[in-house]
Amino acid sequence: MLPAKPRRSPGVPTTRPGAAAEHPLAGLFVPSAGPALRWVTRQERELLLVEHPRFQAVFSRQGGQLLHFQPRGQRPWLWCASHWPRVGAIRGGVPVCWPWFGRHPSESGWPSHGWARLSDWQLLGSEVDEQGMHLTWQLQLCDWTVTLEAELGEQMRLRLRTSHQDSEPCRLSHALHAYWQVSDVARVALLGLDGAQGYDLLTRDDCQQHGELRVEEGCHRIFRPGALVQVQDLAWQRRLLVDTRGGANSVVWHPGSRPLTDVRWREALGFVCVEAASCGPDSLSLEPGAEAVLELQARLG
Repeated sequence: MLPAKPRRSPGVPTTRPGAAAEHPLAGLFVPSAGPALRWVTRQERELLLVEHPRFQAVFSRQGGQLLHFQPRGQRPWLWCASHWPRVGAIRGGVPVCWPWFGRHPSESGWPSHGWARLSDWQLLGSEVDEQGMHLTWQLQLCDWTVTLEAELGEQMRLRLRTSHQDSEPCRLSHALHAYWQVSDVARVALLGLDGAQGYDLLTRDDCQQHGELRVEEGCHRIFRPGALVQVQDLAWQRRLLVDTRGGANSVVWHPGSRPLTDVRWREALGFVCVEAASCGPDSLSLEPGAEAVLELQARLG
């Protein structure tokens, strides 16, 4: 059974006494007797709180966006900005970049990374068992249908399915733009990309990775093909295995010292983006009735 649509409320506190201040959404949760779905409103966004014996998670109706995921007894896996703009995309979690990645190739006035992260999605259903929960979100846009399937438990798996019923082939690029929470980006190393060919969006030149990748000075690179990337965090003694092989590309991004709107400099030290994507030269051409699938998975190493 789907949870009822939330009623607007004066606000929900972001922290509770004694709560760990590791994630800006952690304070939304209250003790629960078992698996539960609950709608709340925060910063004028409708949020779905997911409570399960194995994990906690938060989705936003805007963007169908997973904002928070935390297996029991672990630190949060995903980073999210504490302040969101009144209008526009929420920075953090796993934004869905769709149906284009980056700037639109011909329409300069259209939003970066497409319409999906700015639109309200419909929750189609949820299934729960002892191992975890499966949720399905969907967005209908003109002749396009995009569905996000989330399988959450001790691991995390997101699957984005796109189909269209236009009479002509359509061009598609998409990404699952994951912000992984880390102790300090300057102390994090990314492994698994050694030898990968790519394109550096900062220098606008081809590149090849040699050894581990460190991003504290800023990085925006698209590697081919998708890879199993290890996010090695020495301070937290944690290694997340981020599997981007469900797309044609692995995208690695961090702004370095460049400021981000509404994000404090110190707050920005707490994430690194490792994304599954099919973009640029690896964008897709969909025939009428065809389907494209993009996957992102993560687990502890």
